[in-house]
Amino acid sequence: MRRSITLNLSRKTFRLSVFLPLLLGLTAFGALAPAARAQASVSVDSSRQLFAVMCALHAAGFESNVASASFHPVRARLREVLLRKQGPATDALREFYRNHEVTDPAATLARYVSFALVVGPPPTFKYEFSRDELPPDALALENFNEILAAFDREAGIEELWRSVEFEYQREISRAREPVGQIVLVATSYLREVPKPRPGRSFTVIVEPMIGGRTTFRNVGDRYAIMLRPGAELPLDDIRHAYLHFLLDPLPYRYKAATNSKRIFLNYAGRAPRLAAEYKDDFEAFLTECLVKAVELRLSKLSPEKLAAEIGAAEANGFVLVRALHRELVRSFDQSAPPMSLYFADLLRGISIGEEGKRLETIQFAAAESASASAEPATELSELDQWLVEGDRQIAGQDGAAASATFERILEKYPGQPRALYGLAVALVLRGEVEKAKDMFQDLVSATSAGAQASEKKPPFVVAWSHVHLGRIYDLERNRELALSEYRAALAVEGAPDAARIAARRGIEKGTPPPSKKDDAAQRP
Repeated sequence: MRRSITLNLSRKTFRLSVFLPLLLGLTAFGALAPAARAQASVSVDSSRQLFAVMCALHAAGFESNVASASFHPVRARLREVLLRKQGPATDALREFYRNHEVTDPAATLARYVSFALVVGPPPTFKYEFSRDELPPDALALENFNEILAAFDREAGIEELWRSVEFEYQREISRAREPVGQIVLVATSYLREVPKPRPGRSFTVIVEPMIGGRTTFRNVGDRYAIMLRPGAELPLDDIRHAYLHFLLDPLPYRYKAATNSKRIFLNYAGRAPRLAAEYKDDFEAFLTECLVKAVELRLSKLSPEKLAAEIGAAEANGFVLVRALHRELVRSFDQSAPPMSLYFADLLRGISIGEEGKRLETIQFAAAESASASAEPATELSELDQWLVEGDRQIAGQDGAAASATFERILEKYPGQPRALYGLAVALVLRGEVEKAKDMFQDLVSATSAGAQASEKKPPFVVAWSHVHLGRIYDLERNRELALSEYRAALAVEGAPDAARIAARRGIEKGTPPPSKKDDAAQRP
């Protein structure tokens, strides 16, 4: 099979269209029609929006106390120019920045970078997504569009952009080949032939003004990693981000296989170092573990180094890396289908019984802020053990046993939200949808009376209960009520990404009648 990477070299961007794998790079460029080149899903690019945002940040005083000796020449030169800007729009910008600044510069930067990814080009910088789709850190900068647009005009940012555009193109050109090699190696190992899809893209954004921090973001199907160019690109970070682009959709595509392994999040949740974003979002957790496992296969480590890396991942809470790596070696590497078709088989090779037994005694690393003498992670409490048991029974599609387990929990711990939610899901498995609907309605009610109000409901319980209600109303052909539930799920503060994605899909596509095979799998 011929393997090629095609570059569309325009004045502002290099675009990569990768169809396994890279040979001579430029040889096929002339053969592709412009329409085909325009559909590339992977690109190395600059962003006029991000440039404007970074100019605004520097004009407002972002990291003004940091010495410029280590800056990229573009950043060092422009910072001095931007700090001297004056005018009403610049004053308004600086006031906005002061009112929205947080203590951690990295957190401040993250907000503005997220904003840059969801807005269109000047002169208006209007949002390209609905409010429901905006990431929380971008929502924290409400009304920044108008502030930025006014500053962009007043400060002559377009002229500054033209003055440095050639330097950006030079850095893009330098990044093109190593990024292409990353794409080649990743798609070759996973046996994937990337197919351009409208709205789905992966972009490496070269931005000298961003400093030494490499930032990876995705909003829906738009993935971007933003980095400062230099002699040594953060190739491991780029590969990690690109693997997410390839693998993130799979847990949602294969719901039944994914749900069958959800029990492992209960073990991982005990790890002090596991980020909160993974503890309520099994799909994100599973993909991160798979990305790490694939990285280990691509790194070709010695047995000693491999064992150390897997041990470190487990100590931090990524308890599926070991099993996924084993299945990659044992089954995927010996098979023919691409990962996009093999994913469910990969998960089926993981034994809940064997892995669960091993993980019962795993020792997690202490929280990084804790002292070296901190106690190891404590054993599961009685409540957690019972919840794990109920979740395991749900994963095994045993609605009757799960109902009995969650009812036992509620007898001793009345109003326990996770148990109420688990019982509602178990009722769905048993076909008692009306009873389940009543329970989901109680879980989302802010004024639910009695025992159910005795404990604060976790965001994932409320959000997923709204999603379930939306699906039930869809199946009842009550689209108006379904939409209201999906939108309510999106409005839950702290809702896991998986629930938000499910809600967005419910808004866009509704819930079709489930097949017999996946009838019980349409749940978190």
